[in-house]
Amino acid sequence: MHTTPLHPARTVRLIGVPIDLGAARRGVDMGPSAMRLSSLVQQLERLGLTVHDAGNVPVPDRALLPATPAARLQAITAVCADVADRTAAAVREGITPLMLGGDHSLAAGSVAGTATALHERGERVGLIWLDAHADLNTPQTTLSGNVHGMPVAHLLGLGDPPLAQLSSATPAVRPQHLVYVGLRDLDDAEKATIRDLGIRAFTMRDIDERGLRAVMDDAVTIATTGTGGFHLSCDADWVDPQEAPGVGTPVRGGATLREAHLAMEIIHDTGALRAMDLVEINPILDARNATAELAAELIASAFGRRIL
Repeated sequence: MHTTPLHPARTVRLIGVPIDLGAARRGVDMGPSAMRLSSLVQQLERLGLTVHDAGNVPVPDRALLPATPAARLQAITAVCADVADRTAAAVREGITPLMLGGDHSLAAGSVAGTATALHERGERVGLIWLDAHADLNTPQTTLSGNVHGMPVAHLLGLGDPPLAQLSSATPAVRPQHLVYVGLRDLDDAEKATIRDLGIRAFTMRDIDERGLRAVMDDAVTIATTGTGGFHLSCDADWVDPQEAPGVGTPVRGGATLREAHLAMEIIHDTGALRAMDLVEINPILDARNATAELAAELIASAFGRRIL
């Protein structure tokens, strides 16, 4: 860890969340290690940022938990509560927390933490969700039972009450402040919830027809209108699996390499990024850590790396 004094506005705090309790496929718990082995820290430091690695959030061993959905949900909720506390603490300090996953269930905690810190100063949080999937199921609607398909529902106050009530803001995220970019694989129940709550959701068709720039401009407007900034939650499967093979639930037809970088560059230009997740990297399914290296490059773009 760095021992030099931290300058909050120019500090990124890495928080590893090696959780695989929300996913069916094993291996995503090694994602934080893959990210740390990539060029991430060097790329951020080259931007003049101080990188403070806060280590990993403790996560119980999946093999030691009772093999029941209730036990797993309870364990995930405890991890997410810890993640929420750590995220809120960083945002309060003016430090940008960067959560390295782990499966996407961790965002039920990280976004809740950002929401808490902003709520304490009378502000709401915006949420930009870059993902092939909506992650909008609840324990009642899920087809797979996997909690990494549920974090957004819980951030909206739906689903299991303990997991949905981790933020001092209620709900953690309001539907009008949430925007999806890059969706291409949704369950029928998720489609119904998006329609019922009036959530703005840009699919890959929208990107195809309108272009990434226009879609991201709309997304930023949604996430910054009436908020104190936004949390960016990025699933590596948002990018096409040809570029990002090391993910557990790949869906063809995702963002291209340049679309992904452009989205991150636009994010940085807003000056409104308060916290970020980069999740669902599974080194077992990867080739020469390529997906973690791509993620490091995308994160660098989100924090200010420019071509010229």
